Order: sequence, then C-alpha cells, then structure tokens
Amino acid sequence: MEAEVNNFVIDVLIVGAGQAGLALAYALRSTSLNVVLTERNSRIGDSWRKRYDSLALFTPRFFSALPGLDLRGDPQGYATRDEFADYLETYARHFALPVRLNTDIVRVDRTNDGFESTTATGEVLQSRSIVLATGPFQKPKVPALAAHFDNSVAQFTPETYKNPAQINYGTVLIVGDGATGRDLAGELSATHTVLLATGRPRRLLPEKVLGKSIWWWLVKLGVTRVSAKTALGQRLRQTDPFPARGRRFSQLQRRGVQIVKKLTSAQGNTATFADGVQRQIGTVIWATGYQDDSTWVAIAEVKDSDGNFIHDEGISPVDGLYFIGRSWQHSRDSALVAGVGKDAEFIADVLLRRALQSDSINTHLELNHSVYSMAER
Repeated sequence: MEAEVNNFVIDVLIVGAGQAGLALAYALRSTSLNVVLTERNSRIGDSWRKRYDSLALFTPRFFSALPGLDLRGDPQGYATRDEFADYLETYARHFALPVRLNTDIVRVDRTNDGFESTTATGEVLQSRSIVLATGPFQKPKVPALAAHFDNSVAQFTPETYKNPAQINYGTVLIVGDGATGRDLAGELSATHTVLLATGRPRRLLPEKVLGKSIWWWLVKLGVTRVSAKTALGQRLRQTDPFPARGRRFSQLQRRGVQIVKKLTSAQGNTATFADGVQRQIGTVIWATGYQDDSTWVAIAEVKDSDGNFIHDEGISPVDGLYFIGRSWQHSRDSALVAGVGKDAEFIADVLLRRALQSDSINTHLELNHSVYSMAER
C-alpha cells in the first residue's frame, strides 16, 4: 500500500523499505504513531533484484521470514534473489504497510522539532523521529590499489557484476574470500580461469549437523542471539563464520578455482600477491566488503571521523534518530532476515516510549500555560 504524505509532521519516518524497514513498520502498525516508509526504487525488493543473478539467501527458508508471514517453499532450501524480493513486496502488500515508492532521500537535517528529509525531487518531509533502515551493505569497498590497474582490466564489485556473460575472455581475479567472493569464484570457474585472493583466516560451518541445518542448531543453542557486547559475541564478530555450502577451498579447487595469497599490488594488467607470485589478469571483482555511505545525513553527531554511523543497539547519539538492520546491532542475526524482527520490536518500543514521553511533556506544558493564564486573569 503506497502512502500519501501531505504537509503534516510524520511521527516516524523510516528510510528504506527492505526487510529491516518493513519489520519495523510491522512492529509499529498497531500503535497510534503515524509511520511512513520511503523506498527509492519503483518496486519493493528492487535492491535485491539489482544484485547478481545467482544470489541466494544466506539462510534456509525456515530462518528467512519476517514476523507474521512465512516464506513459502522448502523450509530447508534457500530462496533465490528474485523469490525473496517478491516476498518482501508481498509482505508490504499483505500488511498494507505505508510505503512511498520512488522516494529517494538525499539529505537529512536536524531541526528544533525533529528532522527534515529532502527527496531527490526537492520535496521536504518533516518527522519527529527518523529511522535509517538502509542496511549495512551501502557502498562497496574498493582498495586504493585498484587505480593501479590500467584500462585493459575490467573492474567490478558485487553491485555491478550480474552474470558470467559480462566477463570478457581472460583470467578473472576475485579479491576477497568471504561468502560472496567464493560464490562468484565457483560460478565463474565454469567459463573462465579464476584466481581467488585470500584475506584473513575464515571459519566455515557445516551445512547440516545430525541431519539438521546448522542454523537450527545455532538458534537452538542461542548462538545467534549472543550480544555483540559479550566476549563470545566479540569473538564471533571477529571470525564471522558462515556455512560452507560448497565454498570450502578444496571444493572450489576441484572446480578449477586457483587459490592465491593476498593481493599486495597492481601495475598495468599484472597482479602481485603476498608470496611474490605475479599473474596477468583481464578482470578483477572486488568482493572486499562494504562501508557506510553517510554523506546524505547532514548531522555530524551520528558519524565518526571516517564517516561511519554511530549507534548503540540502534540508538544514535542524537535524540530521535535510530537505526535498524545493522550488522551486529544486537547480535549475529541482527543483519539476518529472521533476526531483524527482534531488533524491530526493540526500536519500536523505544519510539513509542519517546512519543509517550513527548506527549506527557506537551500535556504538562499545556496545563502550566492554562494555570498561568488563569492566574493572569
């Protein structure tokens, strides 16, 4: 359901109608707060549809649904990119969540009464509170040495790579051996010579233990809900293990992927690795993670010196500004579909308590004003 906004002050503006924003709107739907979600794309789920074609969810379907609506299909299987995008669209329609499509917020300012959010068309939305639900995967990280490759080397990120048909003849270097880098290496090995440059040590988990999904065990044992503030949570965050699902080096090597050391320098079309080995390449895909794009938020207090957003469990240093869907916002599953519902309940409670407190203050001021007026008479 597309929301209509006239010239009134919104109680809660949620920027981003992905899984995190939708979960928060669901958590707020039974409150008295008026809520508006903005989505820059023309369809809910397009942020997923625009990613590479073979993308599938990290978690099985039984652990990939938002609160209140199951994700149809084999519970032990993995939803595809488009399947999950359609699920998000269905979710918003099913619960009639107030989403404004084609609304790209390009600037957020703080005001005396809350926040002003300016769209790409120049419209200004006034809100008492604002929640940034734009997620942790905003801007792909590309190292400075990328500039040392010449124009003969085609360069991609997971945002610009779609499928093997894009890649010309020649050796493909994938930099970054996380889940995405390994997935792309396996996919491209069928059509190209592929080098996978490693980074920090990785820990991979078995897909199943005693016939059950590793995610079933992690949930059952409470591992996914371990706080990021605990010693165990900090260790898990550092190692960031993920299910193998055919991604182990031995499995990739059997498919023809060549595992190489960390990329240390580039010159022309030559890549040099930590052990001194050099290889000529035709394409490089930078699967080196993401960083915040915070330039559109004109509030210095919510950013550190590197421009990354600051928050404590989704609560920013600025009263009324919150986050949802951040990696490790509370725990490991904060950035996972199944985990965002709990975080949404927490932020919804904070928003409601803030609104009630504000109403109480306003009522108190109105009563004081009435008493003062009567005394003047």
